[in-house]
Amino acid sequence: MIVPGDHAWSQAAREMGKELEQRTDGRYSVTLFPAGQLGSEAQMLQQMQTGALDMSFMTVAQVVNRVPDFGALFAPYLVDNEKQADQLLKGPAAQGLLEKLPVKTGTVGLGYGVAGMRMMLNAFPSDDLASLQGRKIRITPFPPVQDFYRLLGAVSTPMPLTDVYDALANGQVDGVDADLELVWKLRLYERAKTLLLSGHMMFPVVGLVSGRTWAGMSEEDRDVLRELTRKHLGELAAYYMAFGEKTRADIESEGVNVVEAGPDYFGDKLDQWEQIWIKKAPVLSELRKEAEAL
Repeated sequence: MIVPGDHAWSQAAREMGKELEQRTDGRYSVTLFPAGQLGSEAQMLQQMQTGALDMSFMTVAQVVNRVPDFGALFAPYLVDNEKQADQLLKGPAAQGLLEKLPVKTGTVGLGYGVAGMRMMLNAFPSDDLASLQGRKIRITPFPPVQDFYRLLGAVSTPMPLTDVYDALANGQVDGVDADLELVWKLRLYERAKTLLLSGHMMFPVVGLVSGRTWAGMSEEDRDVLRELTRKHLGELAAYYMAFGEKTRADIESEGVNVVEAGPDYFGDKLDQWEQIWIKKAPVLSELRKEAEAL
């Protein structure tokens, strides 16, 4: 895992492991390595390709670098909230993307989960789009988000999450693209003035298992692993819906100015992003249709 040990994704992995050990009569168990102990997600993906690592709950961001079609999942305002994100990820278009993984990445995709919707936590007033011009925003470095912030006129600044707290304090970055869980648990709000409550993207996690590990499993054990991965990742949506409502109030109580921002805040930049990505990931049009039906 790239996320901290107390992150909801890590907790989901632990619970999945407990149930997996019970359901397989001890044939399989899970040892969790959170907070990037095994390296970056790119390194962990390589480890799964060689069989050195059996499994990961990994951001879909990393998969986009190998399979650009996955970038469509990060379309701005594709969904309104975590519940819709979970429903869309269970739909035919998103599930069809998983079929591309074995050939492209050497891994098998078992299912998706979500984090909270993406926001911006900034160390400067953020009342309008012009305020973002030239600002250094910490992002997860992958093409859909890089394109989004480039269009906004901001300067994308990748760095490990563990460095963001100090970077906000010393001016190395002016803001961070994150969800409320990271803002709260890493105490980033202590170094910020404005929470731009935009909910501009969902941020999925995908359960991946090494193709080498998968090949050595019986069909029965494969079915159990897939079932439990989907179960525990699927429970994340409800967690984040509840967590977000409470945490917004907590952050406001710490003196951070919360600014509501919807699609209008970003003007024509959303259409510009769409025109770029409908060419890179044609599945986006199918995802939009499914999302509209939710």
